[in-house]
Amino acid sequence: MAENLKQYWSTRYQEAQTGWDIGYPSTPIKTYINQLEDKNSHILIPGAGNAYEAEYLYQQGFSNVHILDISEIPLKEFKKRNPDFPEENLHNADFFEFKGEFDLIIEQTFFCSFVPTPENRSTYAKQMASLLKEGGKLVGLWFNFPLTGEMKKRPFGGDKKEYRSYLSPYFNLKSFEPCYNSIPPRAGKELFGIFTKR
Repeated sequence: MAENLKQYWSTRYQEAQTGWDIGYPSTPIKTYINQLEDKNSHILIPGAGNAYEAEYLYQQGFSNVHILDISEIPLKEFKKRNPDFPEENLHNADFFEFKGEFDLIIEQTFFCSFVPTPENRSTYAKQMASLLKEGGKLVGLWFNFPLTGEMKKRPFGGDKKEYRSYLSPYFNLKSFEPCYNSIPPRAGKELFGIFTKR
């Protein structure tokens, strides 16, 4: 399955079918980053793509930013843009098999990128928790629109109640509300959440 996903996402990049890529860090996540104080926090961005949020973190002096993507194409592009970024912090791997320990994981609608079976979604929640230190945070954006039953057309949606049902066994909810500062094309379609590992 991982190999199929790797091929799928690599093809999307090769064919420039990257409608999710806005070309800069999304406003809600940038606003959150601006409130962070500990520049030594170990931070992971899974399914990072071109990783503009990681680029912004690095520019702001965060020294332990890690980027994970199943396709090596966006990682290579990121390295071209940021030649000084530590090579060892670029991870070409399957999120579901990745190991590590982080203070903060930034979620940039990654949850909505894989086939929305209950098994995939519960495994996501369990894996996110396993990658966080005790008390670590999962923070970011989830799409807020109904699932259609279509199993091929990404991104896949959901709603607050459904997302919480998967996350609540592993996380305490700090906040999870409709996003007030989405970019215009996504206005009314995003939830911003802050969850703390139990």
